[in-house]
Amino acid sequence: MVRVLAYCIGGLVLDVPAKSIAALAEWTLSEGRLGQPKLSGPGKDGDPLLVLTEAALEHYGLPVTLTQEERLAGRIPEGHKVIKQLARAEWKLTKRGFGPWARIYRPAQGSERACVQLCIPSWDALDSRHWANTGQLPPADLARLLGTYASRVMTPRGSTAVTGLELMTALHPPTRASEPDETGKRHSEHNPGSLGKDLVDCAPCEAPDGHPLLADLPRFHHRTPAEVLVEEAYDWARPLTDAECLRPHLVGIDVNMAFAAGANGLTVGLGAPTHVKTPVFDAKLPGAWLVDLSHIDLSRVKVAKDTWVDLDGSLLPSPFTPKGERPEGPAWYATPTVAYAVELGYDVTPVEAYVRHDNGRYLDGWYNRLRDAYLATMADLGVGADLSPEEFLKAMDGYRQRDPQLAIVVSAIKATVKGGIGKLRERPRGEGWKPGQPWRALARPTWRPDIRAAVISRTRINMHRKIVKHAAFTGQYPVAVLSDCAVYASDGPSPLDFLPYRDGKPLPGGFKLGVNPGLVKHEGTQSVLWGEGVREQFNAPELNLARYIKDGTVTAQDTGE
Repeated sequence: MVRVLAYCIGGLVLDVPAKSIAALAEWTLSEGRLGQPKLSGPGKDGDPLLVLTEAALEHYGLPVTLTQEERLAGRIPEGHKVIKQLARAEWKLTKRGFGPWARIYRPAQGSERACVQLCIPSWDALDSRHWANTGQLPPADLARLLGTYASRVMTPRGSTAVTGLELMTALHPPTRASEPDETGKRHSEHNPGSLGKDLVDCAPCEAPDGHPLLADLPRFHHRTPAEVLVEEAYDWARPLTDAECLRPHLVGIDVNMAFAAGANGLTVGLGAPTHVKTPVFDAKLPGAWLVDLSHIDLSRVKVAKDTWVDLDGSLLPSPFTPKGERPEGPAWYATPTVAYAVELGYDVTPVEAYVRHDNGRYLDGWYNRLRDAYLATMADLGVGADLSPEEFLKAMDGYRQRDPQLAIVVSAIKATVKGGIGKLRERPRGEGWKPGQPWRALARPTWRPDIRAAVISRTRINMHRKIVKHAAFTGQYPVAVLSDCAVYASDGPSPLDFLPYRDGKPLPGGFKLGVNPGLVKHEGTQSVLWGEGVREQFNAPELNLARYIKDGTVTAQDTGE
């Protein structure tokens, strides 16, 4: 007789008598009583997650791996015997069918939910980019790793990106129960501070290419910055100066959980946009603004109240474009970008705007949950939040080898942040998709490109603000910036060789070493000769060295050669 075991969080092992997937779902909810408490008052308890090993797949009559056709479809065929068994037992599947992340449910009876989530690693449920070799771990180790993630973040609902988005909704459910009416009955009502359950149209400038709002544009029309909002992370580099070439090292520093830090305390739109002509800019009002920022000169900027400094603007990226180029005329920007132009000491005169009067700090709880998960896991790996700069750098050296499974949890938490933000503007996948075809992501209230733009805008501005403070105080400028990584020429191989610490205290408003989101860690060090050598080798004088600073490996494929 085959013995089926369930490895649970905390080392608990249960005997499972279920002889079919349908019976397994029943056992999970009735006898196993697995699941997770809700994350907010109006929310719902988390559905239990079952991870099926290859042995379990064979036992329950499921394929150990998917065929090429099934992988492309993302599911096994509707006529499979296991799906028929589920139907006979009155279980249903969601629209995505029985795939790597299958959801088995029965329609809710009142407040009672009956839903089980399946994760099937051998069907590529756990992306190796974020979960490494998790799918090959023994069951007990797999339960520990995913259990740690589930208890600190939430029970995975799919990819890390899907889970990042689901976490937003779990912390801010769209509805809540009303106060009792005169008969004592409660009703479902909008939950203040949430995105609600109704779809919200984006502004035309926020719509990515292929969106139905753009259906009337000519087929090969290329939208200009004055037509489309482009708030993306940095990808900027420049040639080294003669003085920088004489320094021996290039040192990369990386902002921890940069996009999470960008979301912290950020006011975002909750409702629909309002179109305004010739508006007066309001830094407290989230939205998209059409404004000309080409007049802003980075050679002279304000760094504090009534304090202006002179800089070498040619050595700085523009804060207003992802490529760091100076704007050439009017363009659409999210509120944090325009607010930074004002902060630098310049006047702004928007031509028009799409603003959101219904707004709030929707992402605060999401940030707090992910920050706490990250810090707790890093502390388990020996990297605490109260270390001195020297102690922090020492603790970060080889931290992944102290507990490789917990190191995977850290990677998954980071991917949950980036993926969740990315899902706010999810676009159709696959080469076969064409404009005008169904775009499933548009059917959910959490498709909000304006929120994604605001987070990325603020993240890029946070980086530029630190770069400017550092340049004003030290005269040092980055040679490359890629998203949350900046590279500087340095006399020594450590970040402490160029970061201006005095008596253990960092430059106010500049880069600070530490594990907290928004602080920086050492990304990697290479020689200046390496940097100049790879640029010459690939005939790419402005190759972004931040992309390769970690291990120094550059290939022709990376450079497009």
